[in-house]
Order: sequence, then C-alpha cells, then structure tokens
Amino acid sequence: MRTLLSRAIQIDPSFHVAVGVIVILAIAEVFFATSYYVGRARANRVSAQTITAPVARAPAASSASAPAVAQPSISPAAALNTPPPSIVDQLLREGKELRERGDTTNALAHFQEALDSEPDNTGVLQEMAQTYESMQLLDRANDVWRRIKQISPSDSATYVLADRRLKVGVPAPPAVEPGGAPAEAEVSSHKDVGGNADGPVMGISDVKTKETSDPEAETNLALEIGIKKQSGAAIDHNKVKILVFLYDIVNDKDIKLTDADVSNEWLTPKHDWSDTNLEVLLVRYVRAKTGGALSESSLSEAAAKVRPGQKSRGSKGSADIGQRKYLGYIVRVYYGDDLQAVQAEPARLLQQFPSSKSPSAR
Repeated sequence: MRTLLSRAIQIDPSFHVAVGVIVILAIAEVFFATSYYVGRARANRVSAQTITAPVARAPAASSASAPAVAQPSISPAAALNTPPPSIVDQLLREGKELRERGDTTNALAHFQEALDSEPDNTGVLQEMAQTYESMQLLDRANDVWRRIKQISPSDSATYVLADRRLKVGVPAPPAVEPGGAPAEAEVSSHKDVGGNADGPVMGISDVKTKETSDPEAETNLALEIGIKKQSGAAIDHNKVKILVFLYDIVNDKDIKLTDADVSNEWLTPKHDWSDTNLEVLLVRYVRAKTGGALSESSLSEAAAKVRPGQKSRGSKGSADIGQRKYLGYIVRVYYGDDLQAVQAEPARLLQQFPSSKSPSAR
C-alpha cells in the first residue's frame, strides 16, 4: 500500500523541464508584451507633447505681446475706406446744392448752422458771402468778406479773394457781343483795373474807418487810407492823383455826395513813395448837428478830391433838403491818366458810380 502511494506521487523529471520551459516562455511573452505596450505609450506621449507644446506656449506669447494687441490694427481694406463726411461738410454741400437750385434762404440757413459749429471756417464763410452777392445783399456780403479777411493769413488765397471782393465789389457779368458769344476776356491777369497791360504801379493796401464821439457833431469819423507802390516801381509823386468821394444816404433811399465838412492830411511825413513804406492819408468827415445842405450844383465839389499836398473842405447850401446819414466812400488812385486801384465801401457804390480809366473823364 505504501509502495503504491509512493509511486503514485512521484513526478517525472521531464515534466519539470516542460513546466520550466513553459514558465520561461510565458515570462518572455509577458516581457515582450510589456515592452511593446510601454514603448507604444511612450511614443504616444512624445507625440502629444509635440502637439500640445505650441498650444501651451500660446498664452505666454500672447501675454508678452499684450501691449501691441491692445492697439487696434487697421486692415488694408479699412484703410482704403474714406471717413464719413463731417456735419459741417455735409451742411456745406447741401447749402451749395440749395443755392444752385435757387433756394438761397435755405442755403443761408445751412451755412449758418455750419458756422454755429465752426465759426472760423473760411470755406463756409466764402459760400455765405457769395450767396449774399447772388441776392444783391452786398452790405451783408461785405461784412462776411471782412470777417474772412480778418481771420485769414495775409498770404492765403482766401485773404486775397476777400481783399479783392472788398476793393472791386461784385464782378459785372461778361458782355455779350451781337453774335451771342461772350466778349473775349482779358488774357493777362497782370493788367490793372484801368486795363493797362503793364499792370498797376500803385495800390490801396487798406482803408480803416474810425468814428469819434463828438458832442458838437452828429457824425465825426476818420478814414485812414493806406497807399503803396508796387515793388521796384519808380514813382513820380507829381503824377499821383488820389480821389476820395464820400457819400450820404438821404431819407434812407437816395445816395448823394456828402455835404458834410471834409478835410484831409497825410499821416506819413514824405508821401512821395521814394521807398517801399506805406503812405497813409487821413480823411475826416464831420457832420454838425445844425449843418446845412449843399446845392445840387456844388455836390461834386463836396467830395474830398484829394491830391498829395492839398486839402479840401465841403461847402454848404440849402437847396438839397433831407435827412442825411453817412453811407460810405469810393477811393480811386490814378498815376498820370491811368486808373491804378479803386476801393469802395459798400461795394454797391461802384455799381452806381463806376470808375473811369482817366481822372479827366469823370
């Protein structure tokens, strides 16, 4: 019995060898499998790092360049787009369109609204002055031109335009020849106001009007008239003729030469235009409270016809009766027999009393 049991539990040595081989193979298989999966996992981890690294660095780069990102960038398409017009530009455009259609009242309203926003906009002021001229409201136009001249630099185009408008007034429409075609315009802009091809040798720089309070006079004012010669011009002062005409408005409707006391004197000592300095002529207008009136036959002598070194005074008569008030002036400068310059205030006086090319032709 013991013998049988002893034989039954005995294990064959080859079995041990087989089991050992199986165990070894199993361990090897587990090792290779583990190596395979560990290597694959490592490869996936490296790939994930290469993909996520730029994403992880992006916030850092973004924070580093935060100041640059804070300023808005302009795309090329946006840069090509023109900005929308301002309210003033829109009102100016609409006002001009209204004026072209003949609606001057609404045109002036648009210009005034634009000036409420930009009071010193010379473009708007210029359109307003031209609108007043088209309505024949020349006094108002002159006020606007004076404003433009006051706020514009002396070397600007707006200043030159305003100065010329104040001096020569509204240009007359071009003459029409019998054939229906406009008369040929002057080719050279160098010609003076008298049409001389060589141009003017003298000009009027400015006329300033100052009123003085006088208890004995109804009106006491003075005109300071600046006369200058053109650069490089040689002036014979004996050929210079400066004519100043002062006008009154009678009964608020008729315009006549003044009957007030008028005198003149030079404020500059030499007034011979030997150099380029401005020569200033002072003309005084005094209307006494109990002053009489000029006769119609002597009205032409009542204006101050001023020549260098000469004075004149108004005379009085009784034939011309009416309530008179000072209206304005016309200044004409002649050199020899050629008209060099003319200035009037208000400008409509030039339309009612046009200038002649020669002082002897008046």
